[in-house]
Formats: sequence, C-alpha cells, structure tokens
Amino acid sequence: MAMKPADEIEQLRDEIRRHDRLYFVEAAPEISDREYDRLMDRLKRLEAEHPDLVTPDSPSQRVGGEPLEGFAKVTHAVPMRSIDNTYNEAELREFDQRVRKILGSEKFAYTVDPKVDGVAVSLLYENGVLVAAATRGDGETGDDVTANVRTIRAVPLKLGGSKWPGRIDIRGEIYWPLEDFTRYNAARQQAGEQVFANPRNATAGTLKQLDPQNVADRGLRFVAHGFGRIEPLAEDSHYALMKQLQRWGVPVSDRTRHITDIDGVLAECHVLEQDRRTLAYEIDGLVAKVDSFDQRDRLGATSKYPRWAIAYKFAAEQGESRLIDVEFQVGKLGTITPRAIMEPVQLAGTTVRHASLHNFDQVDRLDVRIGDTVIVEKAGEIIPQVVRVVIEKRPKDAQPVKRPKQCPVCGHPAAQDEGGVYLRCLNPQCIAQRKERLIYFCGRDQMDIEGAGESLVTQLVDKELVRDCSDLYHLADRRDDLLALERMGAKSVDNLLAGIDASKGRPLARLLAALNIRHVGGTTGELLADHFGDMDAVMQASAEELLEVDGVGPELAASVRTFFDSEDNQALIARLRDAGVNMRQPKRQIAKDSPFAGKTVVLTGTLEHLERKAAEEIVKSLGGKASGSVSKKTDLVVAGEKAGSKLTKAKELGIEVIDEAEFLRRAGRG
Repeated sequence: MAMKPADEIEQLRDEIRRHDRLYFVEAAPEISDREYDRLMDRLKRLEAEHPDLVTPDSPSQRVGGEPLEGFAKVTHAVPMRSIDNTYNEAELREFDQRVRKILGSEKFAYTVDPKVDGVAVSLLYENGVLVAAATRGDGETGDDVTANVRTIRAVPLKLGGSKWPGRIDIRGEIYWPLEDFTRYNAARQQAGEQVFANPRNATAGTLKQLDPQNVADRGLRFVAHGFGRIEPLAEDSHYALMKQLQRWGVPVSDRTRHITDIDGVLAECHVLEQDRRTLAYEIDGLVAKVDSFDQRDRLGATSKYPRWAIAYKFAAEQGESRLIDVEFQVGKLGTITPRAIMEPVQLAGTTVRHASLHNFDQVDRLDVRIGDTVIVEKAGEIIPQVVRVVIEKRPKDAQPVKRPKQCPVCGHPAAQDEGGVYLRCLNPQCIAQRKERLIYFCGRDQMDIEGAGESLVTQLVDKELVRDCSDLYHLADRRDDLLALERMGAKSVDNLLAGIDASKGRPLARLLAALNIRHVGGTTGELLADHFGDMDAVMQASAEELLEVDGVGPELAASVRTFFDSEDNQALIARLRDAGVNMRQPKRQIAKDSPFAGKTVVLTGTLEHLERKAAEEIVKSLGGKASGSVSKKTDLVVAGEKAGSKLTKAKELGIEVIDEAEFLRRAGRG
C-alpha cells in the first residue's frame, strides 16, 4: 500500500532533520551530499504537489520569499550582556577569588568553552519551532535577522527530541568556517571581485544581506554557548543545559568542558591556545562561567558585566616584517594619518600588508623609519598596528618619516591641531575629505543608507555624481548614470534609491550626527535634538544657550557654532531641507504623573541590576533628564556601589539620594 503524501512528507522531514543533526551537531554524517540533496528534492516535489501540507519549520523552507526591504529592531527580553575580559593568569585567579568570596565555603564548578570569533545572535524557539532571530546590537536592541538565519542549515528550524520549554531563547555565535571562507574568497578573487578581509567581518556583512539567498550560499554555521530566557527552566546548570541543547539538535562546541577548579581552567586555556590554529573556526580566547544557575543568581552582576563569567583573551599575535614605506590617509575632518606599508606577514590567520601608526607623535615615539624591521600585532585581533622597532636590525640607509606640509591628496596646506596631536588638511573641499564625509553620512549609526558603502561612494565622487550629502537626494534623476557604475545592476540601484528615500525620515539626532560636526556623535546629537527640537533652533542657538544642554561643554559648543556660522554649511542645510530631509526630533511620549517628570537625575557608582544606559533611558522615558554631573539644578541622585565625588557633592548640596532598589520601585520596575 502506497504511503500517504502527508506521511511521506513528515518522514522525509524527520530524516532530513536527523541528517542535519548528524552533520552539524555530532560531526558524524551517514550519507553523501548528493544523497542528502535527493531527499531534499523529493520533499520539495511532494510539497509542491501538496502546498496545503507546507509548514514554516519544514527543511525545504530555509530560503524563500522576496528580498528584505530592511531590518526591524528587536528588543531582547533579557539583555545580551558583555563579559568582562582578562588577559593573564593572575587576573583569572583574581576572578576566581571574587567568586569564592561571595559564595563562601560552597563548592562550585566552571563550564569553559572557546570564545568563537563570530557574530552574537539570539534564537527564539516557541514550542520547539524557531520563530525569531536577532543580532546582539547594543545588548538591549538588535536587528531582526530571522529570514537570513533560517537559511543556515546548522540552525534547526524545529528542535529535535521532546519536552522542550514553551519558550527558549538560545544565545550563540554565527561564524564562517575557515575552509569555507577561504574557498569562497578564492572564487571571488577568480571572478575579479574584492575579497573579504576576515571571517568575522564577512559573517557580519552576510547577515546584513537583504536577499536571504545570498546568505544561504555562504555556508555559515552556528554554535550555542548560552541562553536568555527559558520558560520553564528544567536544568539547574549550564553544562547540563548545553548537553540538553545537543539532544535537541542544537550545535554546541565539542571543546566545551566541565572543570572543577581554577587550575583546571588555566590548563584548558593553555591547551586551547596551543590548538587554536588547528580549529575549523577562529577563536580569540575562552569563556569561563560558574556552572550552577542558582549560584549565578547569587553572584549577580555589576552595571556592566555578570559576576559569574569572564573571558580569557589570548595575547595578541605578533609578527615581524620590514617597513617598505609609509602612506598618508586623509579622514573626514581632514586628519592626516600615517599607515605602514610592509612586506606581507601572516598574523592571526590573515596576511597583513598594512598597519596603523596612529599619528605622527607615535611615529616619533617609536622612531620608526622606512627600511626598519618592525613588530606588528592585531589590536583585539582586528586592526594591525606597529608596536615597536627592532633597532638592532636597522639598516644604515633607513629613512626617517617626514611630516607632510601639504595634504597628500589635494596639495593644500596642512597644520597641527593647536595643543593636539593630529595633523590636518585645511581644505574642506579636499576630495578625500568629501569621500570620507559621505561614507560617514551614509553609515548605519547616522543616516543608515543601505548599499552606500565605501566602494560606491568613491565612484559617486570620482564620477562627479555627488559632491556633498545633499546631492544624494537627487540621484533618482540620474538612474542611467548609476547603472553605468561598477557592480550596479537594476536591483542594486533600486535598493540604493530606496535607502536614500528612507533616510529622509531619520530623526534630527541622526542628521546632526551625520553632518560631521566636530565632537558631535550619536549621543551628543541626541542631546542637542531633544533639547532644541528642530534644526533651526540648533542653528540659531548661541554658545551660551548650547552650554545649557547637559553634556555640552565649551569646546563642543564652540564647534557647533563654528559649523553653523559657516555660509557653506548653512547652504548645505538649506539644500537638505529642500530635498525633503527631516529637520525635527520627535517628542518623547512622557507620563506627566511620573515621579521623574521634569526632574534632573544623576546616576553614579555601579548599579547591580541595570546598565547605566538602560537606567538613563528609564529616566528619559518617564519624563526626566539624565545628567552626568551634580549641580544645584540636580533633583535626585541614584547612587550605586563605589559612588564617589558625585555622591559627596550631592550630600553637600542637600540633594535627595536614593539607591538602585528605590529607583526601580519609583520607576515601577521593582
């Protein structure tokens, strides 16, 4: 008797899920890729014949639908906290002593696993089915990358086994295996395309692709290392939970260890550091966590980090190379930065040919000369930098690095900042500055224009399609010119123009941050926008009025006035306004009967349950003003552990002081 389509479909799904588990979790595949593809093809054919039987958790549904228009924001139910770092054995033992001091004579153990150098994500499962995936973002809010994560075969769309919690938020890293990354880069190079710099950055960029099919083709993996919220929480320890996740088909590192004392943790540090180059993925250290959830609850957290976990970072890998030359780069504010050009050297798994020299004072301190043998390392395993010169290997003909007197790009005069360390090009119309300003304007934390990266902006300026940021808003009239640019097809042009149009609605705070006003970034932009409400008010504010904004000092106020006193900048704002760019800041929805309404609140010391930024947002959301300094205008001070001079000054001025618990109670969060 022939099997019913519904039964065969379910059988195929179970079989494919089993093979995914064998491949990604147990590293023990039973069938070839070709046989796996046959199973998947059969499932897709049956589902096409019976579309009413298709379900979102079917393995066939990993890639589907139209390209995304953008990424929605997701607020994490439990914040994705950072973990404190340590770099040597003594600091790791100090961490252990702090744990022992709080737990007293209790016995405790650690779970230790590799610190995978990937992109942190949160996977939310409801009744065993993947319903959402989000990046870490700022820890409180991340990007919704569900559509892209669904394409990653290592992420189960439905948990295996049974007895899953109703809701479970699995935390882990998405990474690009080194072998797959190298193969993909080789294919790009052969096709004449720009290669990716390293797996971690390439993974982050891949997750931001608007077309999920592009993600599916790259072979990303996932490994779990923690959790956010689990309802209900059945296990009582981290190690037991990781084993349970494996039984449900979730990949967990095969280097996860359960260790009973700090000596064992240190031994594992040394073993893993020796083995790191043999692993299939990049790591930059390991993470040690107190295993018991009950003990974690009692250990608690500081305002920044949990007290029950620590990351042991491996020492930055160093290499030796010869300095061939020093080139000068020009930044968005005219800063001229020296960059070393070296003979190729292998460093942390990548070939390095360039390294930062930071500024010309650093060049003088290092006494670095062209022809020198130099020691280079990766700061945080990301940015290569020259750390010292091997003087004994200096050749007789080594040439000193001379500070340029003119801009290396436009030839205009260069001058040292008064009392500062930076050398700057004094020509605001320098083509290098214009490119960098535009790249910054389009950046994610500014106007967030999708697709307007360095390569495209360079072409736009070089082809004279764009001179300043206001020209971006007229590119819709130059569609044919855009199509003529390298790697710009119809779809890319549509996405770019859609991104430019969407940026018109960004709040004033984003625009102020994007304008390249010296000393004005995201935080300051928000302070100014919230205080003044619209662009005209900011432009007309005197230095004295600017100083009334909490967090704005004399240097920043002078910088804002200098920018808006410029006729060129006034004309730029007018062009942006004419193009339809928003010039207002939306007012916060404030509860007028809030205990913080209209009050200036200062937070000081270490808070146990809240990050400082989160506490400030609570104050703002309830109608208060979060200030960084205590004055006669201060209404309330929230004092945590190790509160210092701000607490002393508050007492001297007779200002009300409360602790974190009282703050949470008044905010309705206690």
